Formats: sequence, C-alpha cells, structure tokens
Amino acid sequence: MNRSIVVLLARQSWKNAFHSRAIYGVLVILFLMIGYAAYSGWKMYTVQNDMREHYQRVARERWEDNPDKHPHRMAHFGTFAFRIKHPLSLFDFGLESFTGNAVYLEAHKQNTINFSEASFSTGLLRFGEISLAMLLQMIVPLIIVFLGFGVVSVDRENGTLKILLTQGARWREILTGKSLGLFAVAMVIVVPAFFCAALLLIASDVSVDLDLVGRLAGLALAYFLFSAIACVITVAVSAGSHSSKAALMKLLGVWLLLAVLLPRTSQALGSYFFPAPSRVAFETAIEEDVLKQGDSHNPDDPHYKHLRDSVLRRHAVDSVEHLPFNYSGFVMREGERISAQIYQQHLQALTRLYDKQNSLTTAAALVNPFTAIRNLSMALSGTDVESYKVFQGEAEAYRYTMAQEMNALQMTLISNRKPGPQDKPLAISHDHWKELPDFKPKGIALGASLRGAWFSALALLLWSVGSCWWVGRLSKTLKAI
Repeated sequence: MNRSIVVLLARQSWKNAFHSRAIYGVLVILFLMIGYAAYSGWKMYTVQNDMREHYQRVARERWEDNPDKHPHRMAHFGTFAFRIKHPLSLFDFGLESFTGNAVYLEAHKQNTINFSEASFSTGLLRFGEISLAMLLQMIVPLIIVFLGFGVVSVDRENGTLKILLTQGARWREILTGKSLGLFAVAMVIVVPAFFCAALLLIASDVSVDLDLVGRLAGLALAYFLFSAIACVITVAVSAGSHSSKAALMKLLGVWLLLAVLLPRTSQALGSYFFPAPSRVAFETAIEEDVLKQGDSHNPDDPHYKHLRDSVLRRHAVDSVEHLPFNYSGFVMREGERISAQIYQQHLQALTRLYDKQNSLTTAAALVNPFTAIRNLSMALSGTDVESYKVFQGEAEAYRYTMAQEMNALQMTLISNRKPGPQDKPLAISHDHWKELPDFKPKGIALGASLRGAWFSALALLLWSVGSCWWVGRLSKTLKAI
C-alpha cells in the first residue's frame, strides 16, 4: 500500500468536508450540544450526590439520636441507604434515571430500591436524555453519514474515480485514505467531548485514581473504535453505490435499523420470551416461603417451638428465663438468618431471569455495533445494571448486619425476665447505636465492570477487525463505473 497516496486522499477528504460553509454551522450546533450535555451531566452528578450524601448524614444522625430503647425496636426503626452516582455518570447516564437510588433498611424485610428520577419526571424522559454518550452514539454516526455518503460515489459520478485508478491508485488505498480522512473529521467532535468530560471531572474535585483513569481511557478507546467503524461502513457503502443518492438512502436505513429498531426489538423480545414476575408476586412468594419455614414472632410456631425445646435441653434448663442469654433475641437472629437466605434465593432466581432478558441484547452486539458501544459505555461509566446489583448487594449486607447487631445486643444486654406492670420497659443505652458502622458503599470496581461487559468489548473489537477485512475484500470487487 502506498502511504503517500493514502495520506493525500485523507487530506483531500478532510478539505472536502470543510469546503462547504454549512459544516461550520453544524459544528457550532454540535459544540453547543456537547457543552450543554457536559454541563447538565455534571450538574446532575453534583446536585444528586450532594443531596444523597446530605440525606445519608441525616439518616445516620437520626439513628444515633434515638433515646434508650429496646434493640429490637431499633432494628425496626431502621435507616436509609442512598446510592452515590459514579463520577463518569456525567458522561453516560445509562440506567441511572430508571433505577432507584434509595432503600429503607429494616429488620425481617428487604425493601426495594425506590425514588428513581424517571418516577418523578414527565413522559418526555422515555425519548432519551441529552448526554455526551448519547451524542457520540447517535448523532456523531449520523454526521459521519451526511459527511461521507458521497466520499466515493461523487468521485464516481464526476469521473474523478476513474482518473485516480488510471494514475496508479488502488481501491484499498482509496478506501483507506477516504476512511482516515472521515475519521479525522469525526475526531473534531469526539475529542472535545472527552476533553469536556475530563475538565468537569477535575472541576468536581473527584479523587482521580487508577480506576477512574482506566475507565476514561477505556471509554475514549471504545468511542474511537466505534467512530472508525462508522467511517469505514460509510465509505464502503459509498464505494459500493452507483450514485450519492442511493448511498445516502442506504446509510440512513442502516443508521435507523442499527441505532433505533434493533435495540428496541431485542429488548422487547427479551421481555416477551422471559417475562418477569410483578413486584407483588415476587414479595408474596418470599413471604410464603418464609412462613413455611416458620414465624419468628409466633411462639407457638412448630419450627421455633422445636428450636426452643432443643435450646432448653442443650442448656439443661426448663424455662427460657433461665438461659444465659435473651432467648427472644436468639429467635430473632435465627428468623433473620432464614428470611435473608430465602430472600437471596428468590433474588438470585430473579436476577438470572433478568440476565436471560438481557442476553438477547448482549448477543445483538455481534450484529450491531451500536448495542456494543452502548453496553460497554454504560459499564465503564458505572451506570449499567451490574453497578445497580452491587449497590443492591451492599445495601442488603448492611441491612443484615444492622439487624443481627441489634439481635446480638438483645441477646447479651436484655433480661429474659419480662418487666412487671410498674417496671420500666426493657431498654439499653443509646450509646450502643453509635457502635454500628455507617453505610459506606464502595461501588463497582473496574474489573467487575469489565467482566460484565467483556462480550460487548469483544464484539466491538470484532467489528473493528471485520471492517478492515471488509475493506480488503471490497477492494477486490469494486469497479470504477
């Protein structure tokens, strides 16, 4: 391959793209949209995190401000856990607006995560939000189409293509040079978007570590590859079309199919083939299984009656009042263990069902680079379903620890003897409330995000390799006329 010819054609494609004054107006509009998307994403990130951190502190203060009381009452008083947004959510909103961000934590019950932004918004949210990721995924490929649909077909129409071929240029050099020139134009849009994201991360006073740098670098590489794929496809379609009009119609059809129709179809098919139970059905099934095991609040329950008899025999006493620990706290601890185990079993089954629903969308990345970049972008931005699962797991682990800590306090500090009519209610010092650590979510690590999106990353790489292979194969079959 003659590099000088490739560079010459790339420069010519660059000049042709900026030959029309209309491109400058388009770029101004795009840069304004990038600025708006970057600022709105940064504003949403800072405002939401400030609000959630504030209410997390309020929840902690209210927990610690409780007076002396029975620890089991404290377990039912509970607290809240708020999900902190990932710094790169300012780049890609992902599922942030549709998943909840707060959950009430209490004993014996695993509440769902509530208060998503979509639940408080108008119906306009379903049409999408303007984020940097959305612009790079949807608008940039469309701009590439309009700039590149005639990059080869116009040369065929005006006879320039025949001249190039007769002067020694080969099809591979033409396609490569045109693709590189179009890619350079695309970088005029893509690079400023990442520059804005990096500046806003610095302005947000975010702790810059290897995890964040790795994520941002991965995002940049992924979008560079995606833009390159879009450029190669555009040039290839233009080269294979007999007219610029036909090339434009084909490319718009491809964009509509890959960017809009296929993603929605795969999601709808996933929900159709693997229907999920309703929230009421899910919670009812858990409650039924818990009752089958036994009701820890019912002293006559067969399971707990058998448990009481075995404990009395082991300690060689005839009454729970003679046990060296509070028996009610022991029963609550056992009930919490059983209910948490049953909940985890049902949650894992539901998670597997959702994974099956998403499997169609994941597999679609092999035939749709838009799906591949969307999934990979959300994963690297910490706004995908895996990051939601991590928070859900952290919240449940904290809830279980809180409940069992209160049960342990009841077992060791509360007497087995019931107070008389004139006695004060059984209670312990409020100083014990501070012994429970505050909820500090760690979030999802980069390694876990990559494990969840490895297939999409592989699909994007395959599309990159396949595009190069397509150029080589196409260069052997194309004709000047």
